[in-house]
Amino acid sequence: MPAGGQLLITTDVENYPGFPEGIQGPELVDRMRRQAARFGAEFVDDNVTQVDFSHRPFLVTTGSRGAFRAEAVIIATGANARWLDLPSETALKGKGVSACATCDGFFFKGKELAVVGGGDTAMEEALFLTTFAPHVTIIHRRGGLRASVIMQQRARANPKISFLFDSEIAEVLGAGSVEGVQVRHLPTGKLSHLKVQGLFVAIGHVPATEVFRGHLELDAKGYVRVHELTQTSVEGVFAAGDVHDHRYRQAVTAAGDGCRAAIDAERWLAEQSHARSTHAAPSVTPPRATSRAPTAR
Repeated sequence: MPAGGQLLITTDVENYPGFPEGIQGPELVDRMRRQAARFGAEFVDDNVTQVDFSHRPFLVTTGSRGAFRAEAVIIATGANARWLDLPSETALKGKGVSACATCDGFFFKGKELAVVGGGDTAMEEALFLTTFAPHVTIIHRRGGLRASVIMQQRARANPKISFLFDSEIAEVLGAGSVEGVQVRHLPTGKLSHLKVQGLFVAIGHVPATEVFRGHLELDAKGYVRVHELTQTSVEGVFAAGDVHDHRYRQAVTAAGDGCRAAIDAERWLAEQSHARSTHAAPSVTPPRATSRAPTAR
């Protein structure tokens, strides 16, 4: 994913402070970049291929721009949504196909919707969407849900939600916008048509952390583990945004994380500098007092 992450494939961002009419994701990325440049930030548009956090200064190697050394590192590589990998899905991303109900649900007021997935995320997305939609259909490949019991109970108890089990999306239908989905019943292979005006894919995210594997502590799903807000398992390496946050996944929460990580890194560097200067300061031995009288000449 290029610099800018999920915002680059997000149309209208409605919940970022300061933009009462909303703002396009790519425009928000451009504004952030220009603001950072104004304060002297330098940009290297390249992929990181290798890191060495075993000693300081840390080493960060890129694909074509060489290696960079740093006393502190902030990781903000984000996470990518899992998709169905259908050409029709790709063609209609941002035109009725979404991976974030919180981001885009507002634009589907009064429309029939479908959610793909069977975990907690899918249940949360579906429940949230019922705020705007008259009906939401959850489509899941298995015969039962993987979500926690409480989330299943909430979804099943909602009269606006129905389920299609043992089924998958075969095709997303529509020209300029989503007009429906073609559903395949897996045990029989039978195809059916479901008329919806929006499709939300909620089958998980993949954190962009492969390059850090073996260098930082990751959780079972590959997200960076943080201690004390943004500090990772390596002192001097900090993490911000979706690379460690698999709960909120919002531009505004990631921005707040970035602020915290920058402050944490700045304070940590100041502490290191102070510790070095204190340790390196030469000791001064005061002159010893003497009671010997001066010699008369």
